[in-house]
Parts: sequence; C-alpha cells; structure tokens
Amino acid sequence: MKYGELSEAAWAWVLDQVQWDDDGPWIPESAGDAKPTEFLQGTHSGVGGLAYPLADIKLTRPWTAAERELAAGIARRVRTSIPTESSISFFDGLVSSIGALIALDEPGVDAAVARALEIVTPTGWQESFLDQPDTYEPGAVCNDLTLGTAGALLGALWAIRHGVDARPLADRAIERLLAEQEETSSGLNWLFIPRRYLRKPPPLEMPNLTHGLAGIAAVLALAGAELDRPELVEAGRLGAEHLVTLGINDDRGFRVPRVIPWAERHGDEYTYNWCHGPAGTALLFDALEYAGVDAVAGVSPATWRRRLLDAVLHSGIPQRLHPGFWDNDGRCCGTAGAADAFLTNHERTGSAADLQFATHLADTLVDHAGPSPYWRFIEHTKEDPLLPPGVGWMQGAAGIATTLRRFEHSVSKPRMDNWWALT
Repeated sequence: MKYGELSEAAWAWVLDQVQWDDDGPWIPESAGDAKPTEFLQGTHSGVGGLAYPLADIKLTRPWTAAERELAAGIARRVRTSIPTESSISFFDGLVSSIGALIALDEPGVDAAVARALEIVTPTGWQESFLDQPDTYEPGAVCNDLTLGTAGALLGALWAIRHGVDARPLADRAIERLLAEQEETSSGLNWLFIPRRYLRKPPPLEMPNLTHGLAGIAAVLALAGAELDRPELVEAGRLGAEHLVTLGINDDRGFRVPRVIPWAERHGDEYTYNWCHGPAGTALLFDALEYAGVDAVAGVSPATWRRRLLDAVLHSGIPQRLHPGFWDNDGRCCGTAGAADAFLTNHERTGSAADLQFATHLADTLVDHAGPSPYWRFIEHTKEDPLLPPGVGWMQGAAGIATTLRRFEHSVSKPRMDNWWALT
C-alpha cells in the first residue's frame, strides 16, 4: 500500500476500535483489550490521543460525520475529567487535556490550567506513581517533560500561545524547576526525581527528552523566548552544556545513554527513538535555536542537532540487529517517531539525505504493516513475542497512521511537543 492508502486504512481500523460509554468514547490500549481502568482520556494510549490524527486529517479533507461525533465526544470526555484530575502529566493528566482540546479547537483549556494551579503543592505536582515508600520520600515530585514540572511549563506555554492566561501556571512551574537545578562543573543538571526524595541513591538518570535533562532544558529555553526571560534561555543553554558531556560524540554522531549509570538490566545502553534517543533529544537544540542561542560547547545548536540525527543514521535502524533492538514502530519508541524527526529536519534545512532516510523509515512502516492496517511490535522477553496491535497515539496505529499521512500530504498541524521545530 502507498502511504495515504495505508494511513486511511489504519485510521479506519482505529475508528473500529472506538467504543462508547456514558461519558463518551474510549479505546483499548491494544485491540481486544478490556476497557482501561484509568487514563481513558489520556494522550499516550487513551482516546485523547486521537485528537492529533483528527487535527491532521482536517488539514487535508473534511471530517466525516463519524469523525465529527468522535471529536466532540473526545472533547466532552476530556472536559468532564478536568475537575477531578489529580495528575499534571503530559501523557495522561491536565497537560494532556490542554494538548487535546487545543488540537480539536475546543473550549476548556482555561479550566485545565486552573485545575493545575489548584492541585500544585508548595514543592510541585505530586503524581500517584511516586507513592512508593520504599523508593521515594513522602511528597516526592518529578521534574521531567512527560510526567512532571517541565510538562506543566510546556502546557502553560502552549495555552498562552492559544490565548489562554496561563502565565501564573508557567511562573509556578518555572519557580519549581529553578529550585531543583543542580550545578555541575560543566553546566546545569536536573534529575527525573530530585535527589532529596530518593531513598535509594545514587539516582538513575534518564537524560534524554522525555524523563530528563534534555526535555527540561528545552522547555526552559522555550519559556525564556516566549516570556522574554533571558535567564531561562541561559538555564536551558547550561543544561545543554552539561548534556553534551554525558554522551559520545564521534564520527558516528552524538548520542546520550538511555540510563546513567547503565547496567545490563536496562537493555541496550543507547537507543535512537523519540523518548530516550537522539530523534527526540534533537528537539532540545531546536528549542535553543528558536531561543536565539548561538553556541553550545563552542558549536551551533544546528550542528548538535545534525550530530544527533547522524547518530540515528549510523545506528542500524530500522533493522532489528538483535533481540530487543528496534522492535517497535511507534511514535514514542520506534520508527514512526524517528521518521517524523527526519522529515521535520528535511523541511527545515532542505536536506535530501534526511528526506531519503525519512522515506526509508516510512517504507519500513508500510512493509511492517503488510496486508494488515495495523502494526504488531515485538517483546523479545515474552514466550509469545508478537504483541497485539496497539490502537492509540504514542504506541499504536493512530500515531503511525498520522506519520504516514504527513508523508502523503506534506502537512502537519503543530503540536504542543513540536511547534518550535516546525517554525
């Protein structure tokens, strides 16, 4: 199948997975699963993530009656969840709600911003997964982009760009991030969980985009540019200065370990995806470039972005070089997310090599689907390694179909997690 044909077929398959209850539409995490017990409205694997393919579809054709009904149902479900939502998460909480409602051009973002300010504590936003007495001290918070304070700041900036008064939320998140910074000899660092909350030091660092330094530094740089606070741009730059000391920079590009300190139980030391690899970490240097930073460790942000993308080029993906290596086609952890990154850089720079590689990745997505309108990933540690097909945005057919749609139509609506790279 060609990109557009497969994209539409996969989207039709996603629509077939949508079910309804009294509160609106919902989707299973994977085809055939029972109704989830939480995160029904979330971006990662919930129905809220379908806001993003709907937004891109609207750029190329009118919504069908079923799509209009789905969009309205998603917005209702998301708005209904806001008054009782206790999570700030970009993936499944209030920041997720901000992103979904803006993607659908629906009201309710102001309520999500207000709720985020209602639930913040003096030390930040406390997520339920941190309630682990053997691991974390009481009141633990996280700093990162997808589950923590940096995500709150990103959501606030996105709301401000869409006319919502979210400056108090942005200021609160900035205050907490600056309070949690750690000075090092090479720049600034932020841990996923601040050190004082850890009962089992030394801490594990995940320094790439989603759970660590790269994402936090990126959002601070964006906040500095958007809110006219140059000290925040400098904080982001100093975060990048430290980041570049954590990885390898050689003739195969620049890459940062998934986990520091690494151990065999963590899997491959380096991966090449959006969440924990250079395809996502490149967004830090896009943010620094957007904020007007001239140099990090003596070279331009554009050069560091190029080095990160070169690491992906030299990595061997999309081949599965060994069990556990590149067993995923999703936006978060696999081929679709990497394809998006290379297509974005081609559009920014005109690089023919990036377009060629992006197209190779898109062709791989077509090949991996085969005759089906969905994708099945591999978990090599399971007795039956072929997983059921995922449905949603970050790890399912909805997100992959949207990547293929972009290849077919050369358009994509800016999202909360990429707008500065598309500018």
